[in-house]
Amino acid sequence: MLHYAWQQYGRWCRWSSPFIHLLTLTVLTFGVLAPLICHRLLYSYFYLRRWHLNPMSQEFLSQNQQEGQAALHYFEKLQIPNISKASNSETFRPLLLVTIITVQRRDDFHYVLQVASRFHHLLQQCGTNCQSHRVLICNVEPDPSRHQDVKLLSSFFPMVSRDKAREDPDPRVNHFEKEKQDYVFCLEQSLLAYNPEYVLVVEDDAVPEEEIFPVLQHLFLARFSKPYLRDALYFKLYHPERLQQYVNPEPMRILEWLGLGMFLGPVLNCVYSWAAGRPSLNWPIILFFAAYSMALSELVGRHYLLELRRLAPVLYNVVPVTECCTPAMLFSASSAHRALGYLKGLQCRQGFAKDIALYSLLRTKGENAYVVEPNLVRHVGMYSSLRLHENPKLL
Repeated sequence: MLHYAWQQYGRWCRWSSPFIHLLTLTVLTFGVLAPLICHRLLYSYFYLRRWHLNPMSQEFLSQNQQEGQAALHYFEKLQIPNISKASNSETFRPLLLVTIITVQRRDDFHYVLQVASRFHHLLQQCGTNCQSHRVLICNVEPDPSRHQDVKLLSSFFPMVSRDKAREDPDPRVNHFEKEKQDYVFCLEQSLLAYNPEYVLVVEDDAVPEEEIFPVLQHLFLARFSKPYLRDALYFKLYHPERLQQYVNPEPMRILEWLGLGMFLGPVLNCVYSWAAGRPSLNWPIILFFAAYSMALSELVGRHYLLELRRLAPVLYNVVPVTECCTPAMLFSASSAHRALGYLKGLQCRQGFAKDIALYSLLRTKGENAYVVEPNLVRHVGMYSSLRLHENPKLL
């Protein structure tokens, strides 16, 4: 018996043994290669936070400050259009109205100028495909005249302002309720001013990605024809990258993760069998590679796999929404009216901000909502209008 056990041990420990091959691959991948390659990837488990977080945060702030100055120069050099800001809004119904909600923040970052200049550039680049799109600036600064960046933008975009300085302050209204009321005001004014088919409500620190308009065009023409999407309450175009991992309460992500393992398991088994000169199908090896690929994708970061979907609009994913956050929210005209009615009946507070309030409606009102993956905007605002941070970090 002891002799037989020793023979089995010898078979497993030979260099030609699959056990040794796969053990070596596992140690090299998770112990050497992945930590070396991924230690600077912000949303990876291999990220060395202690080494990189502070310098990367400072580098991001410096770069973003430069982008703010570039956006300021963009509008200073831009020729003021001759057409009236009203531009026959009473007769023309846009397919898409981009409403940028803005409040005065730190002057040196020019957040709203970054967002507006990017949208302006992308609309020019889009050409005839975006002729039915419009941009509206919604200024919710309590004293609208204090917002200097908005004064510059008023020469290029139509604008609405909520002058809360003239209103009697209600001591019962907290910061989170004020933010919700601002959101309701801007969404309502968007519908009243233009009556668009779709409203994209963007916060003033959500810079659009290069492919935002081609992807939205694909959604309008192809995806939204499906009844379950057409009747959705809203579509999120941004979800925090740090919350995009597979290990998550969301069932769809678990199914996606299992599907990845089921696909890559047989593929990697075939590669291994070809390299080792072994039979092509071996179920234990298939299961190993399925678990190996699932673990590697989670540890490296699902966010980086999602980036591969940017290759074409048709590859973008539309999945059930999660709570948090509202940098970019797409509403159809009918769903915007429903959302306004719901939000007006809710009181926001600490722990129940507008993003959680919107998400709560899915359960209480029987609505559906979805998120588009990967993100179609970048959240660049490290200085919040609600929470003050002297030394903000990327994580």
